[in-house]
Amino acid sequence: MTVQRVPTAVPADGPAPAPAGRGTGPVLPEPRGDLSAQVIGVLKGGERVPVPPSTAAVDPYGDDLQLALYVLYELHYRGFEGVDDRHEWNADLLRVRTGLEDHFLAALREDVPRAGGGAGAVLDALLVEPVGHDPRSVSHYLAERGELWQLREYAALRSLYHLKEADPHVWVIPRLRGRAKAAMAAIEFDEFGAGRAEDVHAQLFADLLADLGLDPVYGRYLDAAPAQALATVNLMSLLGLHRALRGALVGHFASVEITSPPGSRRLAEAMRRAGAGTAAQRFYDEHVEADAVHEQVVRHEVVAGLLADEPALEADIVFGVEATGVVEDRLAEHLLTAWRNDGTALRRPLRDGSGGCGGGGSRG
Repeated sequence: MTVQRVPTAVPADGPAPAPAGRGTGPVLPEPRGDLSAQVIGVLKGGERVPVPPSTAAVDPYGDDLQLALYVLYELHYRGFEGVDDRHEWNADLLRVRTGLEDHFLAALREDVPRAGGGAGAVLDALLVEPVGHDPRSVSHYLAERGELWQLREYAALRSLYHLKEADPHVWVIPRLRGRAKAAMAAIEFDEFGAGRAEDVHAQLFADLLADLGLDPVYGRYLDAAPAQALATVNLMSLLGLHRALRGALVGHFASVEITSPPGSRRLAEAMRRAGAGTAAQRFYDEHVEADAVHEQVVRHEVVAGLLADEPALEADIVFGVEATGVVEDRLAEHLLTAWRNDGTALRRPLRDGSGGCGGGGSRG
C-alpha cells in the first residue's frame, strides 16, 4: 500500500465558506470511475441513464461503486445542491442502483462468516471484550497511542455516518410492530435528543468536529473519505431502504448499539489524552451512557420482539450483524495500515490553515 506522509501535528482545518447559492444539501463529489461519473453526470443535468452497466468486473468494495451507491442513496437524505429532488425516484437511476446493490450484497453474503448460530449467540459474542490490547481495533489504537491528527482524520471520515446518525434506522419503524416498534421508537427518540435540538446525536458530532477544528457542515468530507468508510454508511442505507432487509437492519442496529459503549469509552479516553476540547469528549461520553441502556433495549425488546413476531427473520438478523462486522473490519484495517506507516487514511490529507479538504458508531 502506498501511503502519503503527513505531519505529526495537523493545523486547524476549520469551516470553509459555503459555495454561493448553497442550500441544505452538500455539493456533488468528484467521480472516482466510470460508474460514479455516469451517475453524477445525470444529476448534473446530463443525458438519461442508459441500460444499467455491467458490474461483473467492478470491485464491489471499491471507490467507484461505493461512491456511485453513496450518491444515489444521498438522494433519499438531503440530496445535493442544485440537483432536482425528483431524481430521488428517477426510474433509470433506480435500475442502476439495483444493480449496484445486488453486486454489493452478493459480496457481503460471500464474505460473512459461515460459523452458524442463532441471533442470541451472535449478539452475545459482541459483548465479549478482548483481554488487553486488540491490534485490530481502531479505538484501542487511538486510546493507547493515537495522535491528534489521527483523531481528526477519524472524525472527518466518520462524519459521513454520524451527521446522519439514526436517520436510516428510522425507516425500519413502520416495518415493525408491537414490542419491537415501541422499543425502536424509544431508542430513536433518545438518538434525536429526546426533543432537544442541541442534544441530537448528529448535532453532538457536529460540535465534536468544530471542537477539533474541522468543518461541521453535512457532507463536507465526502471527497476525502475512502471507499471503506463509504461502505459502512452504504450498508445501513441499503438495509434501511428495503423492507425485505428489515431483519438485517435490526441486526446492524443491534451490532452498533452493543459495541458502542466500550469503543466510545476508549475514544473518549483518546480525546482526553490528546487534549481535545470538551465537546469532542462529550460525544463519546454520551454514547458510553446512552448506548449501555440502548444495548439492553435493542436485545431484549427490539430483537426479541421481532423474533417473536417473525421468527423466520432470524437468519437475516444474523446477516445484519455479520455484514456490519465485514465492512467495519475492512475500514479498521485500512485505517491502521495507514497510521502505522505514519500516513493519512484519507484520500487527501486535511489541509493546513482554515480550509477543508472537500466533502468526508460503531464497532471499534
